[in-house]
Amino acid sequence: MDKPVDKPHDAIAALLAEDLAAVNATIRERMASRHAPRIPEVTAHLVDAGGKRIRPMLTLAAARLCGYDGDDHIRLAATVEFIHTATLLHDDVVDESQQRRGRPTANLLWDNQSSVLVGDYLFARAFQLMVEPGNLRVLEILSDAAATIAEGEVLQLTVAQNLATTEDTYLQVVRGKTAALFSAATESGAEIAGAPEARVRALFTYGDALGIAFQMADDLLDWLGDSAATGKNVGDDFRERKLTLPLIRAIAKADAEERAFWQRTIEKGRQEEADLATARALLDRHGALDSTRATALDWAERAKAALEPLPDHALKGHLADLADYVVARLR
Repeated sequence: MDKPVDKPHDAIAALLAEDLAAVNATIRERMASRHAPRIPEVTAHLVDAGGKRIRPMLTLAAARLCGYDGDDHIRLAATVEFIHTATLLHDDVVDESQQRRGRPTANLLWDNQSSVLVGDYLFARAFQLMVEPGNLRVLEILSDAAATIAEGEVLQLTVAQNLATTEDTYLQVVRGKTAALFSAATESGAEIAGAPEARVRALFTYGDALGIAFQMADDLLDWLGDSAATGKNVGDDFRERKLTLPLIRAIAKADAEERAFWQRTIEKGRQEEADLATARALLDRHGALDSTRATALDWAERAKAALEPLPDHALKGHLADLADYVVARLR
């Protein structure tokens, strides 16, 4: 990567402006409820918070890159966004989060019950939408992704605070809770376009690698980022005792004294004011942040390589730039 990429998602959005407008209109229409006004209130709070719509954009881009000229990709893109929004509502309850995209979370403004139930409603809406194109393979891709996301979240919960968690388990969690929706977004877009199997697989691989790079970058920025820029509090993962890749790598190299520190702060949850700074120092001592950065950059390169067999198209270059962009903040 010679230089940071300047917002390739904006370039993609410009090329897909008409499609994105149709997706937004579909989201507005389908998040409405005649009988429960809290549903659009809670949904709008998150939908209007300034998200980049990267996941639905990937569905649209994959379909157009594969020559699609119909409109079923609009429903699929809205499906992807509803699944994503539902998982965010549920995640904020599970994590007891208070900030999302720089704004108070829905569970903080309303309550946990509203967040969970509105998330359930959005999942139901997503399944209604994904059925409408009448494509059984697309339905299989997106429904499998919904199940995989839930599985990944449960796996993360069951291994939380377990210092024996391995990098393989971490990758399984990431593939479940994050990459599954990226790869389903790109794969379903190619599938609805009737693309050859080789192109469908290439776009699946791109989405999978992009999602992994995205999550690794997010985990790293929890230690390095600016809360004003990320919309999250720096150190939240440590405070929530999440075993992300930097922690897993530092713990693997810990001596007896350091391991006792991790046992107290992560396993037992007895954290003191100075512990975040101590944890950061241990990550630096063992090169855990630098090695995580290198791994995230490697996954971004894998995403770009997956695009090589796809046909020449303006969107192809922008998708490659997007892979660079998700890790550009790590440079």
